[in-house]
Amino acid sequence: MITDLGLLEPVTRMQVQVTFMRMDRLPATPVLALPPGWVLDDDVHLSVSQYRTLHFGVGRNCCWWMRQVLSDKALAHLLATAPIKVGLLREHEHIRGFYELNLGDPQNINLAYFGLLPEAIGLGVGRAFLDGVLRRAWAYGPQSVRVNTCTADHPRALSLYRQMGFEVIRRVDEEWDVPDRLGLDIPAHLRC
Repeated sequence: MITDLGLLEPVTRMQVQVTFMRMDRLPATPVLALPPGWVLDDDVHLSVSQYRTLHFGVGRNCCWWMRQVLSDKALAHLLATAPIKVGLLREHEHIRGFYELNLGDPQNINLAYFGLLPEAIGLGVGRAFLDGVLRRAWAYGPQSVRVNTCTADHPRALSLYRQMGFEVIRRVDEEWDVPDRLGLDIPAHLRC
């Protein structure tokens, strides 16, 4: 990969299959409640450092690298000007996950990022968390809500999205050059 200075940096090449999904209506199912003491904080404003820490914490094991390579200046600009809404999942005062909705196309809202911190995985909150986020996305009145997942994401991500009402639109095989300096955990089976 070539850096901003035009220098080559060490990378690990990985092969992923990206699955593009769409939901055309919110399923007519009852609201899934979070456990007592768990809440969603909507439209939070994070500093660059807070965003990086949270994004890395949730995405490290899923190879979320594209925001991590942005300079602080570029990330600050994105957080300040992009049509995105960031929200947090909290257990009392502890952050347990986050999501980001991209509202760039108000008719087709994209769930750009969604996930739990490692210590919250397996506690039975993921489905209710996603249900709450989807209800927030649908509150904007779009024609559809979209999400992408890939083979680097949590192994249950694709099935959870399907269970929540998303349908597969298409799949694309991609190769990514992930900078080694990010310290991401790239699974051996995804390495080229």
